[in-house]
Amino acid sequence: MGLREAASCFVIFLLSVSVVQAADGWGVRCTPTQICAVKGSKVQIRCSYWHPSRIDDLDVAVEQTYWFTKGQDSEPVDLRAASEYTGRVQYHCGNKACTLTITDLRDSDSDVYQFRFITNQQTGSFTDSPGVSLSVTGVQVISKKASACKTYDCSWSRVECQTSCPPTPSLSYIWYKNGQKTWGEKSYSDFFYSADSISCAVRGHEDFPSAPVCVHGNSCDRVNYIDRNICAFKGSSVDISCSYNSRYYSITSKFWFVAEQLYRPRAVDLLKDPEFTHRVQVLEPERGRSTLRIMNLRLSDSAQYRFTFKSQWSEWERSFPGTTLTVTDVQVIWSPIGPTLTCHSSCLLSGRPSFVWYKNGTEIHGETSPTFRGFLHPENSYSCAYELHHSSPVYAPKVPLVQLSQPGDILKGSSVSLTCSSDANPPPAYAWYKQNQTLLNRAAQLVFSSIPLSDSGEYYCTAENALGKTASKRVLINVKFLLCVSESLW
Repeated sequence: MGLREAASCFVIFLLSVSVVQAADGWGVRCTPTQICAVKGSKVQIRCSYWHPSRIDDLDVAVEQTYWFTKGQDSEPVDLRAASEYTGRVQYHCGNKACTLTITDLRDSDSDVYQFRFITNQQTGSFTDSPGVSLSVTGVQVISKKASACKTYDCSWSRVECQTSCPPTPSLSYIWYKNGQKTWGEKSYSDFFYSADSISCAVRGHEDFPSAPVCVHGNSCDRVNYIDRNICAFKGSSVDISCSYNSRYYSITSKFWFVAEQLYRPRAVDLLKDPEFTHRVQVLEPERGRSTLRIMNLRLSDSAQYRFTFKSQWSEWERSFPGTTLTVTDVQVIWSPIGPTLTCHSSCLLSGRPSFVWYKNGTEIHGETSPTFRGFLHPENSYSCAYELHHSSPVYAPKVPLVQLSQPGDILKGSSVSLTCSSDANPPPAYAWYKQNQTLLNRAAQLVFSSIPLSDSGEYYCTAENALGKTASKRVLINVKFLLCVSESLW
């Protein structure tokens, strides 16, 4: 396993096994029971379970398995249906065991996670208790040793990168001196002048570095971002702020830029970037604080934004991670659990957000949770709103239309195509059938490169998505043989 791969799964297991067992043959075993992980990494929790094979002459069958958090004060909510975990949670289940994987860990993921399985018995459910405790943490720089230089205003210092998790030898680290990325191990030694600052991060999670600290003296060059991650809705405005300090007050230039990307290989002042014309402002509400305001947000604005400055004697380099902005829409996601619809957005406020659900454009009163568990009728459309931002409606496919490349009689050996189209959201999958026979093709188009007489008959297509399935009217293909008669002259 490479260092980067190891870091991406940075997890410390504090306790090994939790076993919850009932006297009547029901039980759950989860490993580990206490986990400490760094922000941005991923974590895995594995639970195995068991139950009686038969009760009252009925075979016991597991019908549902899921995880939920102990912090939820109401009826347990499957993590797959919780908006704040959408796109970050996976279950892998089989042979009476399930593994929960959470990626892109956030501070808010610190919680107690519990596993539950439900069977076909009236009282046949069992929940792991007390659950698995997850603690998500950051990193910080600690000064370990320093000795004065022979020259003025300098020291030779050793600093160390630490987390609140127990130490582990498998981790590797990234260091940033004055905003410039440099390599190092858990400790880093160098000459430090009064303008120098240092920061560290776990390799593989560079977007979550520690706050820069001064090593020699109390006033040094540094930039601190108010938020490491910001989420905003398409069409809205967002403020990205940082505080900065220069050891030397004579700052000659400063600007915001987008971190290097394939199509943006160098740092460009956003005030001069044509993609942001008339959409950005840079505010200086007070000395040592800068705010980038982006208006009329586009999905393509999702990127990492950084701040740099230059003085007469020093410069804040441009590789220090900044604020990552995610621009998103509100969307409805179908889940096979239930089945249900989930109102999802990457932008969710803390607390207990309120959602609004609509059927055929009309508000459904009383539906304020992120999941809609009402009956889903294939003739209806469903949409949701969060923070006054509306999703596009989702609906089953309308009756498909069939287009024939050659209407009327078709000659044997000619090229013929049938195209199926339907209005649906999410987009449908298509399939073709001949009369009452089996499936011919799973595509929107059915093509005959050289059609034989035997392919004469009635054809129809189906359009299907998660909300329903519809079939087209039947189309008749009549293949004819062209008889050529030559005339003889007498």
